[in-house]
Amino acid sequence: MPDPNKSLLDRLTDFLTPQPISSSERRKELIETLREAQSEGLIDADALSMIEGVFQVGQLCARDILVPRAQIDWIDINRSLAEIIQSVIQAAHSRFPVYEGSKDNVIGILLAKDLLRHATEKDFQVRDWLRPAVFIPESKRLSILLRDFKDNRNHLAIVVDEYSGVAGIITIEDVLEQIVGDIEDEHDIDEEADNLIALDNGDIRVKGITEIDQFNETLGTHFSQDEIETVAGLVIQHLGRVPKVGELILIDGIEFEILRADPRQVHILLARQIPKKTD
Repeated sequence: MPDPNKSLLDRLTDFLTPQPISSSERRKELIETLREAQSEGLIDADALSMIEGVFQVGQLCARDILVPRAQIDWIDINRSLAEIIQSVIQAAHSRFPVYEGSKDNVIGILLAKDLLRHATEKDFQVRDWLRPAVFIPESKRLSILLRDFKDNRNHLAIVVDEYSGVAGIITIEDVLEQIVGDIEDEHDIDEEADNLIALDNGDIRVKGITEIDQFNETLGTHFSQDEIETVAGLVIQHLGRVPKVGELILIDGIEFEILRADPRQVHILLARQIPKKTD
């Protein structure tokens, strides 16, 4: 625990020099000290959120945030040029994985700007404008991946599973969102016990990746785990889609409020028990 007799500046300075203490303990102490700095107005909430996001990126790997293959906007190299152009315009992405025959056979990455700039040229062939695809394992740490993106000036990677099949894709924007996203001050880093945090008003702050059994044990609920494993999955299954930030979803007496989400997944929710109405 931080020494209360030391000044805030002294405690921050201590983190610049090695000490015989585990990295996990030092991370906790640093976050506590930085939160105190924020409460005293020395740093703002956005800066604190980004620092916490940096710690989170250091603990997550590609499988935690990848876009699953079923949600990828693919380009089939054997489709006509008109069909490919139409797909690119509709999806409105900047980069597309291109496959031939099977989606496990990714032959390159198509940049929308290359297609739209040069498609009218004589003898244009999509294959000639493909950029090399970068393949990474599901286990690759985001901190290492972010450095690779920067060093190689690459913005998209194909994530492969242990059988060399395509599990999904991940972009540099996906990684950066983990740092600059709306991470609440109550969020502690990467401890399973912190998947659910009780707030002063009685609400429970829940990470989307929290397993259903942990949620049930904490709140005394009885949600089934037969088809889904996480709280985010529970909400998405109930709605039939990914909810938007601010939405309220009532499921079996529990109201979920979406605090942080993107078009692909739910990151942070609030959960509150709604009392049954009595006559």
